[in-house]
Amino acid sequence: MSEKVFVVGHINPDTDSIASALGYAWLLRERDKVDAIPARAGALNAQTSWVLKTLNLEVPYLLTDASPRFDSVMQRLDTILPNAQLGTAWTLASKTGGVAPVVNDDGKPYGLINGLSLFKYFSETLGPRPGDTTVREMMSAECKHAANTDVPKFTANAHIRDSLNKILRSELDDYWVIDEQGLYLGIARQKNILNPPRIKIILVDHNEPRQSINALEEAELLEILDHHRLGNPYTHQPIRFTVDVVGSTSTLVTEQTVDAGLSAPPEIAAALLAGLLSDTLILTSPTTTERDRAAAEKLARWAFVGGSPVTGETIQSFGKNLLSAGAGLSNRKPEEIVSTDIKAYEAGGFKLAIAQAEVTDLMQLSEYLEAINKALDELKNKQGLDFAMLLVTDVVRGTSKLLISSNYPPILNDLPYPPLPDNTRDAQGVVSRKKQLLPVVLGLLER
Repeated sequence: MSEKVFVVGHINPDTDSIASALGYAWLLRERDKVDAIPARAGALNAQTSWVLKTLNLEVPYLLTDASPRFDSVMQRLDTILPNAQLGTAWTLASKTGGVAPVVNDDGKPYGLINGLSLFKYFSETLGPRPGDTTVREMMSAECKHAANTDVPKFTANAHIRDSLNKILRSELDDYWVIDEQGLYLGIARQKNILNPPRIKIILVDHNEPRQSINALEEAELLEILDHHRLGNPYTHQPIRFTVDVVGSTSTLVTEQTVDAGLSAPPEIAAALLAGLLSDTLILTSPTTTERDRAAAEKLARWAFVGGSPVTGETIQSFGKNLLSAGAGLSNRKPEEIVSTDIKAYEAGGFKLAIAQAEVTDLMQLSEYLEAINKALDELKNKQGLDFAMLLVTDVVRGTSKLLISSNYPPILNDLPYPPLPDNTRDAQGVVSRKKQLLPVVLGLLER
């Protein structure tokens, strides 16, 4: 794992987050010969699932925590059976650095043989006066008699940090690593456990730690590629940091691909185009730049070629199908609506989160409004927020309604969105959380 580089977007990933991870991992492999793995920090939403299924692309690797695990420090040493002779253990230990794992026929650990366990066995068996017992006789004993059976076991996917106190209190140098069924996988040495390799990470489509995978500080952060406001994490060393004013991170990946003189495969190009069109609402959002339009044209030329899963599509037709796949409230639970596309922030001493849901007609909101408001309050309480917002956006008409959790700070009464009879707010013409809503909210909180 330490040799791989994981390219991962923010938690609660949207299509641009997944697409830019896929696209940038491909570019790093193709251009830089890096073993880059596209990853995701959470469950896919309906729109992104539709994109991957349509393009026959694999779902990126799920990476929610950067904290090293025991599988990153284990070594799969050879093993011996409990009834094998000690001479066999001696031979194995000479090859492994002084340890011989004893494993039962069923694949479960029995005990470890090392210098200390051998000395203890011989002392207990032979006493202070070995007499005429020969080395040959001692080495013919069964391994099970000389094995230490009290060695702790750790599952391969367990976080090392959770067991450090136990390991530091122990006088052992070697530990079992097992799978979920308790079967032997390998041995972890204490020196490696105390200095595990850091997972190499590249962040795309975000730079704020609150929006990133857990334990990011335990990873080796190599690079950030983003198009949002700055809220970047502390790093141990200089990194490549690219934050630019464009409508999507997929645009930045596309520009780097062009600069390298490369063209993305049709499936990757279509995924990047989906990320771009999703974030810019088919190039109509106020976040859209000329660079986004140029990138969209380039991606369309790569994506809609013969033999592609989206052959014959256009930017408009593909974009409409894309937005339709992620729009609507009827097929989602209220708690999913308020949490699927959500980002957390801190400003002016307040903790807040802003979610966004897309619909093709705001009229459908009234049917689910009560349940959504309840879910929004539950989200606020569960995450310990001062307030939570949901921007429900009509992707056809280019406007939104804003919902705010109950008992919100009075300062939000100054929002420039008139209250409506149904207790929502009329966010006329607002479609971008990043460029339109967020600056207004933060401006109020920080004044």
